[in-house]
Amino acid sequence: MAPLGLQLDWQDFAGYFSRLEKQGISVNVLSFVGAGQLRTAVVGLENRPPSTAEVERMKALVREAMVQGAFGLSSGLIYPPNSYTTIDELVELARVAGQGGGIYISHLRDEGAGLVKAVQEAITIGERAGLPAEIFHFKAVGSMRGRILEAVRLIEDARSRGIEVAANQYPYVASSTGLAARGIPPWVQEGGRQKMIERLKDPKVRERIRAEMASGLPGWESINDLGGFENIRVSRVRSERNKKYEGQSVAAIAKDRGTAPEDTLMDLLVEEEGNVSAVYFIMTEEDVTEAMKLPWVSIGSDGTAVRPDGVLGHGRPHPRWYGTFPRVLGKYVREEKVLTLEEAIRKMTSLPAAQLRLADRGLLKVGMAADVVVFDPARVTDQATFEDPHRYAEGIDIVIVNGEVVVDEGRHTGATSGRVLRGPGYKDPALASR
Repeated sequence: MAPLGLQLDWQDFAGYFSRLEKQGISVNVLSFVGAGQLRTAVVGLENRPPSTAEVERMKALVREAMVQGAFGLSSGLIYPPNSYTTIDELVELARVAGQGGGIYISHLRDEGAGLVKAVQEAITIGERAGLPAEIFHFKAVGSMRGRILEAVRLIEDARSRGIEVAANQYPYVASSTGLAARGIPPWVQEGGRQKMIERLKDPKVRERIRAEMASGLPGWESINDLGGFENIRVSRVRSERNKKYEGQSVAAIAKDRGTAPEDTLMDLLVEEEGNVSAVYFIMTEEDVTEAMKLPWVSIGSDGTAVRPDGVLGHGRPHPRWYGTFPRVLGKYVREEKVLTLEEAIRKMTSLPAAQLRLADRGLLKVGMAADVVVFDPARVTDQATFEDPHRYAEGIDIVIVNGEVVVDEGRHTGATSGRVLRGPGYKDPALASR
């Protein structure tokens, strides 16, 4: 039994999609095959190059996923074991996805000092593998704050040469991920969660970690580069013991405990068995708006399905989970006029649809799927904050999914008109067997 009481009764995309269609869903769903999942399944969690046979097995799994409806290959290159993959390995896997009509979409390997190099890696993968490349939540963090235009120039040069590369973003100056992902050096996580915890308990290893938190490593920003422990705010923990710290910075928690912030961060990871989420205030408003103005940057929440009550209402998650799209419409369109209303809507609808190669969605047009959001431009606004994130937006009156009203005056109607969207490489097994 998985978290939230889910019964995981599938092992591939065919099974997952079948489960969704059987139970019914209220939103449209599509998915990518993850490079990290491929590596875990075939190579494991060790930091080593795959053998030729292992690469071929991963390629076969990509091919199988594309036939079952995946939209391409994704990678989260700051997260082990994704971070152990080389550019050549990713090109091999992405090429298979491209042969099935898919795209490559990636969380960059580095968004700090190595941002430009990481952007070039994404461009190179797309170019060598022969498929479009998309950058997840484009931003500049830590020591690169205020310098996002350096990466922009690289992307626009690639686009001028005919390379298909684009990006998406969320409209906040804070990011969010696991406390381990940015809080401790990547090598500490090698081999999986249990080995990470064992290292964090070792006094000699801790001494090394403390030093690297202060100095940083190639591809991994120091805590000082990220703005210090004051800029790292714990958002969710698993145990009741530490619930009181949700919403507090590591610096504040350290003061409450009477321990050094470095040790506080490591102690929390040990106590919570690695299950700690955090919000990092590591970007600038200027970079956010510069990226938002770019015609090839779409809007994406990088969020998870939540609600204010029940099992999905725990912790203090990043407010982007509730507020991304209304925040763009309220703050950046109506109030600050960074975008026109028309351009903002394009970045939320037809642009991402085009990036995903969805030919029948993203426009209000005869023959297109009727996915429609009805909102009031004069009052649409986000209500979720970092202090109080579990708040729905205002000014969104009706949501229609595939022609059926799913949300009416802010209330869910119970309709399950959502559909599983399958990629261009999909082959219907019922037809294939004829």
